[in-house]
Amino acid sequence: MPDPADPALLSALEAIETATIGHMRYTGFMDRCIQAVDPGQKTRAGVAVTVAIPAVCSTLVHYAVSHIRPGDMLVIDRLGDDRHACVGGAVARAAKQAGAVGIVVDGPVTDAAEILAEGLPVWCRGTSAITTRQAGLGGTFNRPIACGNVPVLPGDMVLADASGVVVLPRDEADGIAEIAIAREGRVARTMDRLSAGEKLGEITGAVRRVEDDLAQNGEGA
Repeated sequence: MPDPADPALLSALEAIETATIGHMRYTGFMDRCIQAVDPGQKTRAGVAVTVAIPAVCSTLVHYAVSHIRPGDMLVIDRLGDDRHACVGGAVARAAKQAGAVGIVVDGPVTDAAEILAEGLPVWCRGTSAITTRQAGLGGTFNRPIACGNVPVLPGDMVLADASGVVVLPRDEADGIAEIAIAREGRVARTMDRLSAGEKLGEITGAVRRVEDDLAQNGEGA
């Protein structure tokens, strides 16, 4: 198992929106089709515990959930399968009881209503009524995987909310959190200025830049 994360780091990351990271970085963002089951999902952050499983087999998912610790985020590589659901109500309950902060699946899930009722955040590629089973076909546990076209290493920090999922290298997470929190403070001040009646283009400087370009290049620019 990867080293657990500092609770203070997890708390700091959960104060950030993934879209804030999207203003800062281009890498680490999973395919936008991997979305939260709960459309109003708040930010969750956890340590990546990785599983790769083939097609109809979910043996290693049950094994991984039996080793999950508080603060872990289970990330599942389906090795290209988009037909069989490997997470449902029972897996969600087991993961939540173990202290998982969430599950990310590069494929569908089932029992969406039960998952929502359990209250465990889950991100996936939609739902399916066709499920996996204990087929014993192998796979990997806590090895490098790919999820949503992003490399994920055991121990990476995973940040996810209603906008999507981003993977951050552990050794960069503290610095990213600090910069992102400062940026969100600036955004909050912008929102206050908008509420007070200022125009967005005046706040950001876009009006001045466009008018300067027009003055320099002519009205037809």
